[in-house]
Amino acid sequence: MRSDEYDRLYLSPPHLGRHELNYLHKAIEDNWVAPVGPNLDGFERDLCQYTGAGHCVALSSGTAAIHLALLLLGVGPGHEVIVPSFTFVATANPVRYVGAEPVFVDSEATTWNLCPEQLREALADRQRQGKQVKAVVVVHLYGMPARLTEILAVAAEYGVPVLEDAAEALGARYRQQPLGSFGAVSVLSFNGNKIITTSGGGALLTNNPEWAQQARFLATQARDAAPYYQHSVQGYNYRLSNLLAGIGRGQMELIEDRVKRRREIYAQYHELLQPVEAVQVGPAEPEGMRANRWLTTILLRPEHTDRTPEDLRQHLESHNIEARPLWKPLHLQPLFASSPMYGGTVCEDLFARGLCLPSGSAMTDTDVRRVVKALREFF
Repeated sequence: MRSDEYDRLYLSPPHLGRHELNYLHKAIEDNWVAPVGPNLDGFERDLCQYTGAGHCVALSSGTAAIHLALLLLGVGPGHEVIVPSFTFVATANPVRYVGAEPVFVDSEATTWNLCPEQLREALADRQRQGKQVKAVVVVHLYGMPARLTEILAVAAEYGVPVLEDAAEALGARYRQQPLGSFGAVSVLSFNGNKIITTSGGGALLTNNPEWAQQARFLATQARDAAPYYQHSVQGYNYRLSNLLAGIGRGQMELIEDRVKRRREIYAQYHELLQPVEAVQVGPAEPEGMRANRWLTTILLRPEHTDRTPEDLRQHLESHNIEARPLWKPLHLQPLFASSPMYGGTVCEDLFARGLCLPSGSAMTDTDVRRVVKALREFF
C-alpha cells in the first residue's frame, strides 16, 4: 500500500460542525471581537453547567490556567509542587514560572495516573526533609480518571490542596461526577487536538468566588480599579477572546456526541485488536470511572514481539497514518534532570511500550479498520 493511496489519518484533529458559525457570525455582526463579550460569558456559563463548578474563567490556554491556579494556591519561590511524571510538560512548566520546583511521582498501572501510594511516600519524605509542598497536581491522562478518592484523602492528610489538571478529560466522570470539579482549582484545555477545541484556549474552574475574581484580574494585566491604567501587581494577558469563545460555545453543544464517538472508537479498536497477541489496548475502565477516551492507546507485549513502538509508528506513517509515542516521563527530560522523583518504573515501562492511535471523533468505522489492518500487517 502506498502512502498516497489514502488521505492522511491524523491523531486527533479538530472536529467542527455548523454550530460554531452561529456564534461567530453573531459576534461579528455585533462587533464583539474584543477579548470580552457575550460569547465569553456564555462559554463560562456552559462550562460551569456541564462540570458543576461554581465559577469559570476562560483563558488563552490550559498552561495559562495552571499558572494562575498555582498563584491562587500561593505557590512561589522556595516551594515544591507534586506533579505526576507521566504527563505533558505543560503540567510542570508553570511550577517553574512561579519560582517553585516540581517533585515528580510515578504512575500506578491501573489508570496510568498519579499513584496514591507513591504520593504518600513523597509527601512524607518531603516533610521529613523540611520541604514546603504547596500543592499536588493530579492529571487525568488521556481522559482516564485518576484514583481520586485515595489521592484526595492523602493530600488532605498532609494539608496540601489539589490542583486538578483535566486538560485531556472534559466529558469524563468519576463516580458520576464530572472531572474538572474535584480540585481546589481545576483546569481544562481547548487546544486544537482536544475533545472540544477553541483553536487555542483553556479554562480555570473553582468553587471559590474570590479566587475566580482574582484569576480574572490577573488574566487581564492586573489593572487596578482606577480611571487610568494603574497596576499594583504583575498581571498577564491570558483572557480568551470573545470570538474563540464562540467556537467553544458551538463545541459544547456537541460535547456528549464527541465523547460517545471517542468511546465507540476505543471499543472498536479493543474488539478488532483482540486477536493480535502482541497488542494490549488500554487501560480498561475501573469500576465507577467513565473515561472520555480522548486518545486510544496501546501497549506492545514484549513476550509476543521484539518490535518497538517506534517501528510500529514508522510503519503506520508509511500508510499515511499518524501515531504518537506516549508521554515521555518528565523525570527523564533534560529540563528536569535535577528534580526529585519517587518511583519511576511504571511510567518508564509505559513510555517504552506505548503508542497513541488516531482517535478523532470524525473518524469513520472504515478509518478505524484501516488502522487495524495496518497494525495486523505489521505483526
